[in-house]
Amino acid sequence: MLTIEARLVDITTLAVDAIVNAANTSLAPGGGVCGAIHRAAGPKLAAACAAVAPCPTGDARITPGFALAARYVIHAVGPVWHGGQRGEPELLASAYRASLELARQAGARSVAFPAISTGIYGYPLDRATAVAVSTVRSELKAAGSIERVVFACFDRAALDAYGAERVAIQPPSRS
Repeated sequence: MLTIEARLVDITTLAVDAIVNAANTSLAPGGGVCGAIHRAAGPKLAAACAAVAPCPTGDARITPGFALAARYVIHAVGPVWHGGQRGEPELLASAYRASLELARQAGARSVAFPAISTGIYGYPLDRATAVAVSTVRSELKAAGSIERVVFACFDRAALDAYGAERVAIQPPSRS
């Protein structure tokens, strides 16, 4: 049974097959979600990222999860927001599609996403969640191994944005 849910949770604590990192094109450790994932995974993650870098905007790469509960980290590069006139929605959707394809190829059954591009990249939260949810719903209609998607929300505003897109809100938990 396919489930799509949103929860207020630290993505690095989720016991899912793959978590998605909101990455930069060099796949270098950064701030926000990216920095938290690198800190939780340990120093081997940076070396694994360097081996598969660079990654263009709208695409993704996969590495082991190292010290994380997740087996894999999928590094998705979303667009920087420039007002929506430089292909940002298409690039963001592409990053979600590429992430799901890598998860399928790895045999993942569960995947957790942060709100890609909504931090330092400045993508408006409501617009980004609309793209994320519609893309994930569309992609999961295709045959594949994925049974569960979690939108891991950093704060209540993000949780509310996913709720506005009719995503089931789950109480806080570690999985």
